[in-house]
Amino acid sequence: MTETEQLRRQASLSLERLTPRLKAVFESQSDAVEWQHFENRLAQEWERLFTLLIQLYGQHYDFFYHLEQLLVASARSWLRRPQWLKERDAQREADPLWFQSQRMLGGVLYVDLFDGTLANLQQRIPYFREIGLTYLHLMPLFAAPDGESDGGYAVSSYRQVNPSLGTMQELANLAKTLHEHGISLVIDFVFNHTSDEHEWAQRARAGDSNYQDFYYLFPDRTMPDAYERTLREIFPTIRRGSFTYRPDIEHWVWTTFNSFQWDLNYSNPSVFRAMAEEMLFLANNGIEILRLDAVAFIWKRLGTSSENQPEAHSIMQAFNALARIAAPSLLFKSEAIVHPDEVVKYISSEECQLSYNPLLMALLWEALATREVRLLAHSMRKRFQLPHGCAWVNYLRSHDDIGWTFDDHDAQQLGIDAFGHRQFLNAFYTSRFAGSFAYGLPFQENPDTGDARISGTLASLAGLEQAMQSGEASHIDLAIQRILLLHSIILSIGGIPLIYLGDEMGTTNDYSYVNDNAKAGDNRWVHRPQTDWQRLEQRHNPTSVEGTIFAGLAHLIQLRKEQQALWNGGTQVIESGNLHVFGYIRQHKQQRLLIMANFSEQPQVVDANQLRIYGLGYRFTDLITGHAITSEQPLHLDAYQYVWLEAKL
Repeated sequence: MTETEQLRRQASLSLERLTPRLKAVFESQSDAVEWQHFENRLAQEWERLFTLLIQLYGQHYDFFYHLEQLLVASARSWLRRPQWLKERDAQREADPLWFQSQRMLGGVLYVDLFDGTLANLQQRIPYFREIGLTYLHLMPLFAAPDGESDGGYAVSSYRQVNPSLGTMQELANLAKTLHEHGISLVIDFVFNHTSDEHEWAQRARAGDSNYQDFYYLFPDRTMPDAYERTLREIFPTIRRGSFTYRPDIEHWVWTTFNSFQWDLNYSNPSVFRAMAEEMLFLANNGIEILRLDAVAFIWKRLGTSSENQPEAHSIMQAFNALARIAAPSLLFKSEAIVHPDEVVKYISSEECQLSYNPLLMALLWEALATREVRLLAHSMRKRFQLPHGCAWVNYLRSHDDIGWTFDDHDAQQLGIDAFGHRQFLNAFYTSRFAGSFAYGLPFQENPDTGDARISGTLASLAGLEQAMQSGEASHIDLAIQRILLLHSIILSIGGIPLIYLGDEMGTTNDYSYVNDNAKAGDNRWVHRPQTDWQRLEQRHNPTSVEGTIFAGLAHLIQLRKEQQALWNGGTQVIESGNLHVFGYIRQHKQQRLLIMANFSEQPQVVDANQLRIYGLGYRFTDLITGHAITSEQPLHLDAYQYVWLEAKL
């Protein structure tokens, strides 16, 4: 009998043994119908789930105890799942590719910075609908320490909303109301670490050995030193190394990010089970998409970088299987800001159906700085396609910094020195390069490696802040064109476009963060400003900067939603024949679009042959302007102009 056959037999016997215990959960509620639903999904996912878990935890003597407890918790979660969510489950199962629609549009915000509380956010739904959002990502909003909380990513409880923002019931109510308006609620699942104030960490600090095993605690430097020989530093300007000494417990704690964020020990099955229960709790409160934070770091292995380990994928696949059983409409979005070859490994229908696209984001900024699209086009031709049933989440900036995550080999193939190029990009986006239009700040400059990332809002990095300071109308116009150019690409290249709310009106850097002691040491707060509702009221004033940006973006969004070619079908990145022009084809069903974008402030020309070859026609309509275009003559593009060319059939 092969190993696979043995696993199947073991899985079958285990399910046979566990079924009476699970069925009893439903019988206690006199709910035979729900048992049938649960049993059917369990049967579909069981072999996959069992195989993943036994490979992760089969060596533990109490493996079957944990397995039984996990399934019982899943069964109880399904029984508690509100009826409206079960109806949504059925809808999503009938249309599993719903998120690939061209009508999808994402927005992301901090509740407190956008409008104070969850209750206030309810009143802003008309604004979300005005923009056209179908996906709303609320940045971390759970209980976290006062002061230093890493912007909410140091979670003290996954079941309590930060009291200053509202309650869990208000979050659940918001999720239901958003759903009724066609908007999916997205939140962060911070599952690599907890705050040192989380109940689990508090129990560990009190000496509870069960909870000490939830984390990585070491009595001396022997093991930390052994691990750190191969670990990279994430925040080198905050502290050196990945371990923090806690005098209150006289132990070193693994803290990859900040000293108050304790890494969870996923080699312990109790941790997996506990986090699975937190996940299902959030799903039952109406969350439709979980952004899985810091996925690359969740498994540790001595002698490696402890990033992107195979077990990290197994853990997320096991979470995925549990969701299919007890919360079928729940989707995962991976946040893996790592090498492009590693990013794509987290993306599949059996792991994370959605993923941020950090490579596209970084290379759009690279092309804007260089005015050349060589690296962007080369990388997207190699690295844009995803497995069936998955989608990119395309963004221009987030709450986080911008890092230059392109592949060095891709750069070398084009004769670009990767290290030097990153140094240039850092200089350009921090105004250290003569002629730069960008106002950004260097984040986490490492004096040993020369590495750095960039903080700044979209508008400030695209030149609007500098232009507004100069008062030069032509410079302001160019900055607005850059902003709209970048948005035109994330809206048309394939996947879910994600807008950091505030960018739709050209929000610039907010330097007042230095006046807040809790934020002063982290310059990412420069691009997380409070929403200026007075400025936002200018969005319908066509003579204002805010109105010009908002109107241009609204036009692009409306166009996107009307084009069937922008359903998440294939994207073919083409050779435009011009170093400054990025081009690609979108096609679905009967519509074909040829999209061209000029990344230079100088007018550019695309040869007529390129239009005929890739447009498959002679007569086109530019959907952006409504103008007729012919391939009988070259295509002329003005500064930062973009065209969506539809062939006349």
